[in-house]
Amino acid sequence: MAARLVIIGSGETSPTMVKVHREILATAGAGPAAMIDTPFGFQVNADDLTDKILEYFRDSVGSSLDVVRWRHRDEPVTERERALALMARASWTFAGPGSPTYALRQWNDTPMPAAMRALVERGGTLVMGSAAAVTVGRYAVPVYEIYKVGIEPHWVDGLDLLGSLTGITAVVVPHYDNREGGRHDTRYCYLGEERLVRLEADLPGDVGVLGVDEHTAVILDIPSRTATVQGVGTLTLRHRGRSTVVAAGESVSFDDIARALRGDGLTADSVTAATPAPDEVATAGESLSLRAEVDRLRGAFDAGMAAGDAEGALAAALELEDAIHAWSADTVQGDHVDRARAALRSMLVDLANAAVSGLRDERDVLAPVVEVALDARRRVREARDFATSDVIRDALAARGIE
Repeated sequence: MAARLVIIGSGETSPTMVKVHREILATAGAGPAAMIDTPFGFQVNADDLTDKILEYFRDSVGSSLDVVRWRHRDEPVTERERALALMARASWTFAGPGSPTYALRQWNDTPMPAAMRALVERGGTLVMGSAAAVTVGRYAVPVYEIYKVGIEPHWVDGLDLLGSLTGITAVVVPHYDNREGGRHDTRYCYLGEERLVRLEADLPGDVGVLGVDEHTAVILDIPSRTATVQGVGTLTLRHRGRSTVVAAGESVSFDDIARALRGDGLTADSVTAATPAPDEVATAGESLSLRAEVDRLRGAFDAGMAAGDAEGALAAALELEDAIHAWSADTVQGDHVDRARAALRSMLVDLANAAVSGLRDERDVLAPVVEVALDARRRVREARDFATSDVIRDALAARGIE
């Protein structure tokens, strides 16, 4: 077994992370693979979210998970002990979407953080995505309280699993390159530059920001003391507004991470590349999402219909159906699945209309035939066969062609 802490910036149950999960699970060693249901345990649809995550790992990743049920710190003692026993046997454990502060309230001052550390210390793999990822640093950002409720930006104490397992002192900020706000800055887990700068000023001098882009995993291998970036984005190491970036496919030592997070070796030049202005972010393209797939495939469908390319339009509709299925297990898509289904239904209506009226303009289809008829009428008129000419004229007029 390989002792690892894995931090995922977002998309932990999306198609983009399937390959990463498969590779990590393949080397997780013997023992159960499990998921912790705490971060979303307060939600009324917690059972549905659990089922979706289990379905994703079973059908897309190819692994069956057991459930570490710990939705509330006051679960019955039998449930708590059953959860801790599963943690003690597991070789790979996952926690993901939900609320960071809710998870912290349920985990703090309980045996769960120690169980997470013990999992890695005995050679297992702990995977923390999005909301759960926020909790692993020295401090944690109350995302929803700041972004949705309007509470003044502040830090709360995190679990500091990152520090205890790797010696790296940092706060973890997933969704680092988020673009959902368009021209409104929602980078840095919906904080934006202004609020992140305010929060950085409240951190001790030796604590930096470890930022993980969406659909990106940072695999911290404890024995080799090396972090590897996988997925589609980057790892950003930031200290007081100065940043350095580690690209996907690259590795960096824990010592180099620690130095960067203290500000050693960082220059102002690196900030430009690491923290583009909001207007640049808005025009850089959509984040990987089902919404982006809908936009792309709707464009391809419309182009096919306009060009009379029935095969191309049908291929776009079928690809959208595949995308809906692939993204359906993602727990943070909001109403994107409903919008995608609406787009697919609209495509089907357009295809049905085309089956009745045809993809090509009727005038374009009939134009060559009319030209032949008009040429024949001209020829018989030149031959002074006016009777035949009148028959052709009347036939065309009866069909609205003059």
